[in-house]
Amino acid sequence: MTTRRMSCAAVARTNGDRMSDYDHAPLLGIPRIATGISHFLAEGPVWDPVRGRILWVDIMDGGVYSGRFAHGGAIDIDEKVQFPDTAGAIAVSQAGEWLVAGTERLYTRGIDGEITAGPDLISGAGRRFNDGKPDPAGRFVVGTKGPGDEQLIQVGADGTVTVLDDDLTLSNGLAWTKDGRTLYSIDTLCRRIHVRHYDPITGETGERRVFLEVAEGYPDGMTIDSEDHLWVALWGEGCVIRISPAGDIVGRVDVPAPHTSCPVFAGPDLDTLVITTATEGMTPADLAAHPLSGRLFTVGTGHRGIHPNLWAGTIQPTENPLEEYA
Repeated sequence: MTTRRMSCAAVARTNGDRMSDYDHAPLLGIPRIATGISHFLAEGPVWDPVRGRILWVDIMDGGVYSGRFAHGGAIDIDEKVQFPDTAGAIAVSQAGEWLVAGTERLYTRGIDGEITAGPDLISGAGRRFNDGKPDPAGRFVVGTKGPGDEQLIQVGADGTVTVLDDDLTLSNGLAWTKDGRTLYSIDTLCRRIHVRHYDPITGETGERRVFLEVAEGYPDGMTIDSEDHLWVALWGEGCVIRISPAGDIVGRVDVPAPHTSCPVFAGPDLDTLVITTATEGMTPADLAAHPLSGRLFTVGTGHRGIHPNLWAGTIQPTENPLEEYA
């Protein structure tokens, strides 16, 4: 992925001294450093409201982290679970089971800690699962990253796969409105946020259309607030932008790490924005200039999220659980 090193508030650009497209948007808080460790590709933060914890992945490492809020916006890591290949996304059930998007298959982790592999769902050299989330009924919607013609698929509780898109450059962030009837989805490399009607009961979708084309940076992960405004991490720009249902950029959070990857509202009141970042693609000079890259950040924005969708199904397993990873 081509990247940009400057923050949202940067003025100087390679095409002349002009303001960023996001500089007009008001700042919505100052982020705090939440974790002490740096990740290569931290992504997909998820609030687990039942157990009061925040979950996230380090994709290429295959690690899934669990943490709890501490004093001053910090997150204390209380568990890391290693999966056998990449970990593109995580979802959690009411009972506390995990669903993790591996490279070509989905894994479940039971409440006893046992990890079980599902069947291969995608194929192709250089292709892997990327961002994914449960829909309002608990089905898992997940996209792919690879050489091109990437997919966004919907996986039912019985393992049935429905292809929603098959023409993407890089499938990324997902968000449903609070009534569950609208799905937003990101296609990163063409800098588009798509929108479509979504039936929250059946999972049937309407025609996809372009909601917004991002002018600077690459839209990555995404969440939504109680006013149905999107919050989109811009990879290469070092910020998260808030977008109204009309498509206007109405706020931003500047992050001291250029590779911002994904936000989520978390905490008992869903009023803390957690932001993941990455060091992927950064040179030694980049890392020296942005030493906090790869950390998680938290910020109070004055806005609240909506109750997260929980995973509600069991993906059909292959014959042998991966007991060595339990």
